[in-house]
Parts: sequence; structure tokens; C-alpha cells
Amino acid sequence: MAKAHKFSLGLSALAVLSSAGVFAAQHIPATPPDDVLEDAQGSFIFVFHDDLSPADIRPLAIRLTKGRGGGLRHVYSKALKGFSATLSSAAAAEIAQSPEIAYYEPNGVARALAAGGERPGVAAPPDGKGPRDSGEDVQVTPWGIARVGGPVDGTNLHAWIIDSGIDLDHPDLNVSYGANFVVTRPGDDPGDTLPDDGAGHGTHVAGTVAAIDNDIDVVGVAAGAWVHPVRVLSNGGWGTTDAIVAGIDFVAANAAPGDCANMSLGGPGHQQSMHDAVINAADQGILFSLAAGNEADYAEYYEPAHVEHGNVYTISAVDDSD
Repeated sequence: MAKAHKFSLGLSALAVLSSAGVFAAQHIPATPPDDVLEDAQGSFIFVFHDDLSPADIRPLAIRLTKGRGGGLRHVYSKALKGFSATLSSAAAAEIAQSPEIAYYEPNGVARALAAGGERPGVAAPPDGKGPRDSGEDVQVTPWGIARVGGPVDGTNLHAWIIDSGIDLDHPDLNVSYGANFVVTRPGDDPGDTLPDDGAGHGTHVAGTVAAIDNDIDVVGVAAGAWVHPVRVLSNGGWGTTDAIVAGIDFVAANAAPGDCANMSLGGPGHQQSMHDAVINAADQGILFSLAAGNEADYAEYYEPAHVEHGNVYTISAVDDSD
């Protein structure tokens, strides 16, 4: 059993502890904010049997949810067949008795796992996007990039960053299309419906993966690859399990075999829906890089770190002295 070391991130083989400010992430709190806890409480994830017709998933999810006075949250059709809904425990138990339901579980929470930018001295400003180097035109190659054999040419490669989003206007990243699965509430900024990054963590990870080989900031492992922002974490760096499953489902529906998906997020315990979604997407040939946990603990105690599959790589880390 391998232990998860501090700063475990990574897409290819090892986390890059990039201290260049452009990819700094703001501090992620160790406990979930009240709004994320409230969002998760009173909601459940339901998974259908796999023989259910894809055309029946949404209509059945709506009927089961509204028939019990609940509110539909997310619908899954590719990595899983299922849905999430806000309703009472009694109503959830009733839905679980439906013959189409394979299993259900309470919604949970997970957090972004520490990036190098969370270390003292490289914290980002409140917008989470990090200062940009407006002085000398100097590109830095972080030691971790070189340690895993980078940079390599990432032209025409695709990485799906399941995280807090990506700075959509970042000059050192090739940002492609993505999606936002963070639930917005009345009064929220309409811009929050975009997969833009308010925490800085997803942008940090995207830079580790694919920062362009040019004259500014840092260079990524697969320099210049397309990065797809799949926003499942809030601006505070926390998110709900059902949103993360929705993000995995989106990747399963849009990524091609051989594409990479990075999940530098997780939490203690086991969430069957997230676990199964990763495995099913990996079955399609998508390569998953999962953070080991950042707790100096056994990765088997964390989700999704303990997922085992031929296309899944759980990444721990070393320091610059190995």
C-alpha cells in the first residue's frame, strides 16, 4: 500500500511544485464551507441498472424525483446511468425501491488537493488567478516537469481538467471547450455558469499539464496541449460528489480514447458513484490521473484515489531530492 505524500497532483507521472505566480492557487480550507455542506445535505445520488435505455434516463429521473416532491440536480448517461436529486431521506428510500434503481447513496463533498501554489509565499490574490509576470520575458521549467521527462510537444493532445475550472483568458494556456457543474443559486453572478476558475487550483493544474512552451511563466509536461475546463469545485475549492460525477460523465461523453483526465481532488471514505464513474470512463480508453490524497496516508482510504484500473494512475509525489 503506497502512502500519499504531500503535494500529490499530476497528470503524467509526478506533481510539479510550480512556484511561478501565474499558476498559484489560493489556499483551500481544510473543512468544507457551510454553503457546500448545505448543498450536499438532503440530496442523494441514484444509479440505474445498466440495461436501462439511454432514452429513458432523463424522463424516469424526472418522474421519480418530482413524484416525491424533490428537485432534480444532475442527470448522468455516459459514465453512469442515473441522477441526483434534493429530497427527504424517506423519499430517497422510496425511490430506491424502484426496480430500475441499482443503488443509491447520500451526496458527499470533496476538495481540491493541495497545489504548489498553496505553500507559503506563493498564495494567489483574492480572485485566485495568480499574479502575472509583466517584467522580464523568462520562462521557467519547474524541476518536477523535468523529473518526469517534460516538456514534450503536446500539440493536438487533450487533457480534461476536472477541478475548479480554468482561467479562460490565460495567455499561457490553450483552453478549449468545457462545462460547469457547480450549482448556482438565485443572485449568483451569471458569469459563474462558465467554467472559469475562481479558486486558481484548476488553472494551476492545467499549467502543470500543458503550459505553452514560450517566453513567459512556466512550461507544462505536455506543452501546448488543449486543456478542457470541467468545473466541479466552487471558488472555495470544495464541491459535491454529484457535481464531480457529472463532470466525469461529461468527459466520458466528449473525450476520445487516449485523452487524459486529471482529478486533483478527493476526500476520505468511499463514494460508489464516483468510483464507478471513473472506472466506466476508463473502460472507454480515457486515461485518468488521480491525486493520491495529500494526507501522508494510504491512498486506499480516499476517493477516487483508491480506484484500480489499467487506465487509472494514482499519483503520489516526491521532493526535489527524490
